[in-house]
Amino acid sequence: MTDLRVLRGGSGTPVVLLLHGLGATADVWDDLTALLDGAWVAPDLPGHGGSAWLDGYTFATVAAAVAELVDPRGTVVVGHSFGGVIGLHLARVPGVRAVVGLGIKVAWTGEELDRAAAIARKPPIIHPTREDAATRFQRVAGLVGLKDDAPAAAVTRDGDGWRTTHDPRTFAVGDPGVATLLTAAAPVPVVLARGEHDPMVTREQLAALVPDPVDLPGLGHNAHVEDPSALLPLLATLR
Repeated sequence: MTDLRVLRGGSGTPVVLLLHGLGATADVWDDLTALLDGAWVAPDLPGHGGSAWLDGYTFATVAAAVAELVDPRGTVVVGHSFGGVIGLHLARVPGVRAVVGLGIKVAWTGEELDRAAAIARKPPIIHPTREDAATRFQRVAGLVGLKDDAPAAAVTRDGDGWRTTHDPRTFAVGDPGVATLLTAAAPVPVVLARGEHDPMVTREQLAALVPDPVDLPGLGHNAHVEDPSALLPLLATLR
């Protein structure tokens, strides 16, 4: 069993299981959870925040590590980007009623995969100050301009310096193979959504995979941070 940092709140079912994107922590959901009127659970994914690092990372091993958080009485999984892929892997876990994948990058070039693999081979960067480490966290998580600081779980002392708690080896997970995952997820309802201005994935790419992708007007890749209320109508149709 993987040691996970888990945030929880609310009560009742179905539970909303919130899975953050690559490099982030469960804290990115704070503004959304403040709006939810039911139970929710949000882990730091393995290799992130206060959760343990794994010996190696695949989408399947990360999904297996958080599968215990699925409430068998009823769970709606909401995942952002990397977390959205993990959500698709959880679709067949007993209790999962629906999956929302927000901002999943579904099309990858060989160059992009090679660049991610190269990042994964590098050791964590040690920064002279906490502020520098926090800036690194914001940049990797795509939160520059959206969050003023890093949560406590996102950075740590390392010798005389500071580093993020994110394991760079998570970058080596490769192409998620979303089309195959969608086939495996049936018949659980799956919603693929994106911010209207998300540079990571286009509406056309999502429309090639599902008949009714959702565009969130005026928002970008981290739509759940920019305007968490934009996700409430999606959740209302699935809970």
